[in-house]
Amino acid sequence: MFTNLKNDLKAVFERDPAVRNVLEIVFCYPGFHAMLFYRLSHWFWTRNYYFLGRFTSHLGRFFTGIEIHPGARIGPGFFIDHGMGVVIGETSEIGANCTLYHGVTLGGTSWAKEKRHPTLGDNVVVGSGAKILGPFKVGDNSKIGSNSVVVKEVPQSATVVGIPGRVVISGKKPAGFDLEHDKLPDPVANAVKCMMDQIRSLEDQVLALKQEQQTFKSELARRQPQDSQLETV
Repeated sequence: MFTNLKNDLKAVFERDPAVRNVLEIVFCYPGFHAMLFYRLSHWFWTRNYYFLGRFTSHLGRFFTGIEIHPGARIGPGFFIDHGMGVVIGETSEIGANCTLYHGVTLGGTSWAKEKRHPTLGDNVVVGSGAKILGPFKVGDNSKIGSNSVVVKEVPQSATVVGIPGRVVISGKKPAGFDLEHDKLPDPVANAVKCMMDQIRSLEDQVLALKQEQQTFKSELARRQPQDSQLETV
C-alpha cells in the first residue's frame, strides 16, 4: 500500500509543474483521490465483494468526478491530471506511467460480457477529451491528441489525432515523459495546404498559357497587314 502511495505521489511530482508539496497533493488533487478509491474498490472486487467494490467506486465518482470501474487493471505510476469527466471501463488495462487528462473515456463498443475496453501500454499520454473505444491496444510510448476518437489499434511510439483517429507520427520514441500533446500535426490542414499549393500551380500554368496566347494573337495581328500588302503587290 505504501509503495503504491509513493508511486502515485512521485507521478504527480514528475508530471505536474504546478505541484508544490505533498500536502497539496493529498488534499487538492482529485486524480490522487480517485486512485485511493480505486485501490480500495479493486481490492473488494478481486475478492468477490462486488457490491462493496461498486459502491466504493461510486463514492469515488461522487467526490472526484472520475469514474474508474473496480474491475479495471491499472499499473504503477498512473496519473490523472485535473480528472473531471474521466471514465475507465471494467475491462480496461493500463500499463506503467500512463497519463490521462480530463474528459478521457476508455470505453467499450459491445454489450457482451468479454474484453470490450482498450489496453494502454506503458508511458501512454491521452489528451483531454479523447475517446478510446474498443478492445484493442494502444502501444507503448504513444500519444493520443485531445478530442481524438480512436477506434482501432495504435502501434508503439505513435501519435494519433482526429475523428476517427489517424496515426500521423510513427516510430518516434520520446525521451522521458513526453507530455507535449498539444504539439501535434494536423493531417486535414496538411491536405488542404497541398490542395492550395496545387491550385496555385495550376493557376500559374493557366496564366502562362494566357500570356502565350495573347503574345501569339499580337504577333498574328502584326503580321496580317504585311501579308495583305504582299498580296496587293
